[in-house]
Amino acid sequence: MPKSSKKKKEKAVDFSKAKLKLGKGKQLPSNVVDTSFKARSIALPTQSIAVEKDATLPTTRRKQSFDDLLSLMKHYNANTRKDAILSFRELFGLHPDIVESSMTILLGACVRMIGDEDAGVRKTLLSFLSWLLPLISKEDLIPHVPMLILFTTSAQTHIFPEIRIDAVRFLDLFLELVPESVVEGWIQGNPGHGKRVLEGYLGILSAGTKYGDTEGEVKATLTASVVLSSQSKLVVLKSLSAFLTHAVSQQLRPSNHVTSNLDPAAVPLPTWFLAPSFRSARSFSAYERLFQSESVDYQSQLDAEHPRDDFICMPDFATGPLATDWSLNDLSGLSLAQTESLTRLNSNTSSLIHLARTLYSTLLASYLDCAPVVFSPSTNPPEAELNLLTVTARIMRTLYGSILQDRFSLSVAEEETLCDELSTLLGHMTGYFPFRPARREIKVEHAFQDLNVIYCELTALLVLVSFRRPSGDISRKARFPTSRSHASYVKHESKLTLQAGLVRTYVTRLLLGEDNFGAQISRPLIPTMYIALLPTIWALLNQPKESHTRSQGEAHTDTVLSAMLDHAIRTTSNSAVKGLTVEFVARILLLETETDYCGHFDVRNTGEQKKFREWILHLPRTLWEIGPHNMAASEIIIRSLLRLLHRGSIMIKHEEIIGLQTRLTPFFMITHPVRGRLPGPFTKIPTSSQLIRSLAVDLVVTILSVSARSEGEERENLMIAVGSAVSGTLEEGYWQQLVRATGLS
Repeated sequence: MPKSSKKKKEKAVDFSKAKLKLGKGKQLPSNVVDTSFKARSIALPTQSIAVEKDATLPTTRRKQSFDDLLSLMKHYNANTRKDAILSFRELFGLHPDIVESSMTILLGACVRMIGDEDAGVRKTLLSFLSWLLPLISKEDLIPHVPMLILFTTSAQTHIFPEIRIDAVRFLDLFLELVPESVVEGWIQGNPGHGKRVLEGYLGILSAGTKYGDTEGEVKATLTASVVLSSQSKLVVLKSLSAFLTHAVSQQLRPSNHVTSNLDPAAVPLPTWFLAPSFRSARSFSAYERLFQSESVDYQSQLDAEHPRDDFICMPDFATGPLATDWSLNDLSGLSLAQTESLTRLNSNTSSLIHLARTLYSTLLASYLDCAPVVFSPSTNPPEAELNLLTVTARIMRTLYGSILQDRFSLSVAEEETLCDELSTLLGHMTGYFPFRPARREIKVEHAFQDLNVIYCELTALLVLVSFRRPSGDISRKARFPTSRSHASYVKHESKLTLQAGLVRTYVTRLLLGEDNFGAQISRPLIPTMYIALLPTIWALLNQPKESHTRSQGEAHTDTVLSAMLDHAIRTTSNSAVKGLTVEFVARILLLETETDYCGHFDVRNTGEQKKFREWILHLPRTLWEIGPHNMAASEIIIRSLLRLLHRGSIMIKHEEIIGLQTRLTPFFMITHPVRGRLPGPFTKIPTSSQLIRSLAVDLVVTILSVSARSEGEERENLMIAVGSAVSGTLEEGYWQQLVRATGLS
């Protein structure tokens, strides 16, 4: 029975139909033959015996040519790509003559590796470009910048955050080499890649969407989902600070700015903070040009029809046919052209305002995160947090400083909003000011000193804005009738007064050479730091008398002025700050000679007349010590004395005239008790600096012209010294004509 059942089942299998299942393909028969096949190939591109290699081609020590390395830049293996970059450096080091000819092809291959997913490749590429690009002239590099920026901005929005941070490092390199090309077009509507670069910064910082959307609320970008570490945020903010510094400096550079022809690297003295103290932009523009050196040809002979503007002691030479060649329309057009840069509304200010408001929360959060660690009273701060807080403060100074410097382009509402934001930021910093480290350490002390100076600058901006408008304008209280109550306004002003008092004390100590510990500071003021302090010094000097408070620990305005004059006199002649101190003090003295000056500071009521006269009499000695070593500083000193004499400064009286005559004589001729008469530093001034030599002669003639004829010995000694110094030079005829024309002979 079982056997019969089994046979029946076996017979049924032969005639049964297999059921198809869903998703299963048709089953192949058991006797099917597989006819498929596989093939593999071996590629030997570098071992072909059919191609003959050119032995004259430049190669590396491993016999790799430029084309060989170029093909390896696209290799799938990251180590091979990295080795190819290193081999390129070896190739160019052995054969520097091929760098220029291969630059287009090479950079075309390198830019595609800026966003490489391997960190080692990106680091090697950055090192290679940091070595290669400085070897190329700026003119040859600029045509390749758009391609470099295009791939770098693409890497700024990469999905991986480490690639975005490395893209910022590439931008740092480009900002160092070609900053103008990187920031070009950062304002909406202008051509260039700067707008995309700025959008990339904001995206990494989670600061906002597309830059330029001035309407609406700021929203986070798609690349803002990753929280940056302190080190990564420092890289981004440091690069952003450099970008904004270059962008704003180009935008706000005055059109009438003239650098010294004698020293193009000299740092110019800013004067923007003095503008609110003048009734009109035209008068301030004329005041601003008092010390600007114009490119004029040297005149060895007097020309009554075409006098030099530098010679200012004889106004008779400026009269004649020139006065009759101008019409009223010509004069009106001239004044408008001179003041165009001051009166024209800055169309880019709105973009700066939007950028400041966009970054406000980011800057505030960055400061609040770092402040407790940086200002710890027990230990010195970590380097990353200290640098991050310093960079944050610099961005605040760049943005708010560039906006609040413009007195014409801000509405009342915009000014109120910006001042509130800046006041909030300063309010969080005031509790720690003046900033000092827990322990004495040179590097940390320098960083804290920079922070103190930035705090002083930002406070000075608020002080300058508080009395920016003339007294005849609407009052400060009336300017905020809706958004700020009287109680809030009083609280704001009292806080600002407290901050100004703290700043006054710190600036006084800094100018006197003391630090926060009461000891002498470890480094003297450098030009950039002194320039950064000038708005603060002026804001403290120009404060109304009724706003001065004498709370404990605060220094009076006269103390600030005394410290400033002491610093100007004490600064050595070979210091890079000397020329800046001379020009600033001279400008302060010249304010009382300006008819349109309307500031609160009055040099006649300071009680420092003795110190001002001491400063004037130390200038000839400084001129003698400088000699032929610093022509830019010599020009500033001579022009300062010329302007003060021409304007009839109240600080130059009979005693000062006698003192100037006596002290200027050694500049032209030295009388040695043993060796007799020796030539002074004037004779060592190179003939290429004819302007300085002629200005020195003009100064002597001006002093002799305003002095009395009965002054005898000092007068004769000076004339003999000048006559001996110019003998046999181009200035001899010029000196003799001036003597005859002024009746000094």
